[in-house]
Amino acid sequence: MMTDHQVKEDVTAELDWEPSIEADHIGVAVEGGVVTLTGHVDSYWKKSAAERAVGRVNGVKGLAEELEVRLPGHMRKADDEIAKAALSRLSWDSAIPTDSIKVKVQKGWVTLTGEVEWHFQKDSAEREIRPLMGVTSVSNNVTVKARPDTAKISADVSRALHRTRFTDENVKVTAVDGMVRLTGHVPTWSDRGLAYRTAWAAPGVTSVQNDISVA
Repeated sequence: MMTDHQVKEDVTAELDWEPSIEADHIGVAVEGGVVTLTGHVDSYWKKSAAERAVGRVNGVKGLAEELEVRLPGHMRKADDEIAKAALSRLSWDSAIPTDSIKVKVQKGWVTLTGEVEWHFQKDSAEREIRPLMGVTSVSNNVTVKARPDTAKISADVSRALHRTRFTDENVKVTAVDGMVRLTGHVPTWSDRGLAYRTAWAAPGVTSVQNDISVA
């Protein structure tokens, strides 16, 4: 069992190791395995990179992210410029159906709406927006078209989990229509994220409630 001090040291080292961010202005606190990040970064993309770096560290049981995005003057863009850039990026992504996603920007905060067939298309849309200059945050309100078949969805998710490293003993799956709930326990935060992403890949899944604990 790792102590909070050990986890903090490892998280700090991982943030320093990550080449895409400068960790000088990021504070790290750990309590009961839950990591809290404070401070500021100069882009939303770097904020996301910091979150991913924390998720890679063994012993992390949760993340409370309180990082602020402070754009330097040369990176600030008008909302209409950000919206045009976002629409252009989405139009070049072949994974996203044409005209399926709408973009709204307010003070650098991008909100995505619309409907797609698959969750990976929703994820792809957000990934396209994160690195854009001037973006301070992203709300991904894109929905996945419902194709409810509870028994099939539950079976598909369970089989997919078994193909990786999970068993019925550590991760259990329940489904109501297209809504999937994961329960159980796994050894690492990254395993918890893997189970979540695996569940989302099943056809017909419209939401995933991840109640897996990190033991």
